[in-house]
Amino acid sequence: MTRYPRDLRGHGPTPPDPKWPGGASLAVQFVVNYEEGGENCLLHGDAASEAFLSEIVGAAAWTGQRHWNMETIYEYGARAGFWRLHRMFTERGMPVTVYGVATALARCPEQVAAMQEAGWEIASHGLKWIEYKDFPEADERAHMEEAKRLHAAVTGAAPRGWYTGRCSMQTVRLAAEDGCFSYVADSYADELPFWMSFGERHQLIVPYTLDANDMRFATPQGFNSGDQFFAHLKDSFDVLLAEGRAGAPKMMSVGLHCRLVGRPGRAAALARFLDYVAQHDDVWVARRIDIADHWAATHPPVVWERPSQMDRARFVDRFGGVFEHSPWIAEGAHGLELGPAHDCALGLHNALARVFRMADADRRLAVLRAHPDLAGKLAQARRLTPDSTAEQASAGLDALTDAERARFQDLNARYTARFGFPFIIAVRDHDKASILAGFERRLENDADQEFAEACRQVERIALHRLKEMLPQ
Repeated sequence: MTRYPRDLRGHGPTPPDPKWPGGASLAVQFVVNYEEGGENCLLHGDAASEAFLSEIVGAAAWTGQRHWNMETIYEYGARAGFWRLHRMFTERGMPVTVYGVATALARCPEQVAAMQEAGWEIASHGLKWIEYKDFPEADERAHMEEAKRLHAAVTGAAPRGWYTGRCSMQTVRLAAEDGCFSYVADSYADELPFWMSFGERHQLIVPYTLDANDMRFATPQGFNSGDQFFAHLKDSFDVLLAEGRAGAPKMMSVGLHCRLVGRPGRAAALARFLDYVAQHDDVWVARRIDIADHWAATHPPVVWERPSQMDRARFVDRFGGVFEHSPWIAEGAHGLELGPAHDCALGLHNALARVFRMADADRRLAVLRAHPDLAGKLAQARRLTPDSTAEQASAGLDALTDAERARFQDLNARYTARFGFPFIIAVRDHDKASILAGFERRLENDADQEFAEACRQVERIALHRLKEMLPQ
């Protein structure tokens, strides 16, 4: 048995209504990444200089050397860029979340005071602005603990949000196991918050963005002018706002860096976007912690028994009758690669149907023959399975006149004599009249056509049953 841990389904085709405050059609969240003073540098005990997200596109780390140009680019973010962004947001009264690298915050007390005076949320951006992909788990956990300690010492309060950014495969799990964070932002997987489970811990994820992000000024094939940045932000905003007004509100994150968008030519584009957002009354501009608190109160985690996490015995007991009297199909499906995508009706149906479709003709014929006649003797004797009883009742087949019952008996006998298995139709798609019409029509099929059609109907019946058992 193998289980696939990645969740490729998420909220599915119909995401939940976030019910943003005031009936807002869109939540917009601005993040100022404060990394200046926390980047790779020999002065910070690192082995090499910084090489990421600067005006030097494609820069290489200098092992054992300081990099004057790189250091002064980061210094610009703290000395000039931050204050420009601070003025832009405070003059407009727009809230901000700061992703603050703990060592950077410790080296910039005036900026921290300005963040706090403005009422900005200061979330943790880790201990240092370095790459964690190759860190041993114990070392990364130790850095997380030290980041929390230093953050609280510098700001006066522990961080409620976490975003590493240059993370490892264990980062989100470590943050969840820590248990102190109202949200973790190390995901780009959605446009709405979602919950992840780690053991008994349900961790809220408030996903971030790398596209509506000024980091693309510092990457190949990124933005090379403020106009491009503004156009991308505006187009993203317009699409999401239109979807929200149509009944599917989302969240838009905008990622900013003091040393990048804090430059005058780029700041002008950001200012235009802030003013554009302010023109819309049905937009909620919020801090990330406000979104997290709202989501946790409005959509708390729901604990339920997921098929992909069931052991074999429980899985077969629960789904062994979805294909009538054919538990071997559930047994086969349990051995497939299952994951979160199979925890909904359509997903699990696909897994079960795969086993049915790959079986030889004799095994599929046995499934067809396991189905009861419509309005037949088993129904009259009340010996149908609960599913079949409910299905036949839904089309009124439990309340036939004598003439109708005689007609069904005749059709059943003719059909079985012709094809060797009972007539099968997903009665939940039909009423009594259309079932009878289907009976007459399908009696004209040849054997191969009708075998294929009966198999399709078996799968359709299974889907209806799963829709009553699982989320859609």
